[in-house]
Amino acid sequence: MGMMQEFKEFAVKGNVMDLAVGVIIGGAFGKIVESVVGDLIMPVVGAIFGKLDFSSLFIVLGQAPAGNAMTLDAMKKAGVPVFAYGNFITVAVNFAILAFIIFMMVKQINRLKRNTPPAPAAPAVVAEDVLLLREIRDSLKK
Repeated sequence: MGMMQEFKEFAVKGNVMDLAVGVIIGGAFGKIVESVVGDLIMPVVGAIFGKLDFSSLFIVLGQAPAGNAMTLDAMKKAGVPVFAYGNFITVAVNFAILAFIIFMMVKQINRLKRNTPPAPAAPAVVAEDVLLLREIRDSLKK
């Protein structure tokens, strides 16, 4: 079997397609969570802790040029190395919220699976030779 044929079989398997759909939906869901954290949660957290904007917290690791504004964007544009720990805090909060939401979704799906009655079992297919042996056995009993 050629490599292209193997790749085609791999690419059209149900699991690969499910994974692709999951990645696409996960990317879109990540954007939603990023917006929730950045636009809803972090402003509230910042207001509680003194009107901080976590994404702009940083420590300058190099020599800041004179006359430049001391903002994260200005330092990055000037090529000054910065330790942007505020951005890390925002990303960590994003991850924690996303992990919690995924946990709750999986928990609910598992609960629904437990409450769903099992599908009736399909009747077992009996081989022809077994059927013949049973007929012979039943005729010998008579």
